[in-house]
Amino acid sequence: MNLEKHEDFFQMVYQVVRLIPKGRVTSYGAIAKYLGAARSSRMVGWAMNASHSQKKMVPAHRVVNRNGQLTGKHHFGTPFLMQELLEKEGLEVVNDKIRNFDRHYWEPMKELEL
Repeated sequence: MNLEKHEDFFQMVYQVVRLIPKGRVTSYGAIAKYLGAARSSRMVGWAMNASHSQKKMVPAHRVVNRNGQLTGKHHFGTPFLMQELLEKEGLEVVNDKIRNFDRHYWEPMKELEL
């Protein structure tokens, strides 16, 4: 495993995640696809799990699974912190899923220039 290559990928993920506007969310897969690594959504998840170690804040709470579920919530300080952060930004979360997910979905391929 090339650790340097993974660290570079993680930094690219963090750059994209920092661009997600408040009150919007995207998916692990959408970030991977935008970065040209469509089959690497799991690696995007690993990057989110490690994002707390970054000096510059990474809003990892804005990254959910493709169905709008808070699958990464157990990597936050408390079981409800991810939901609380999203709700502070105006999103509604019911049963660990973002209500009206399609309305809040941010698509990097459309929103960012390649």
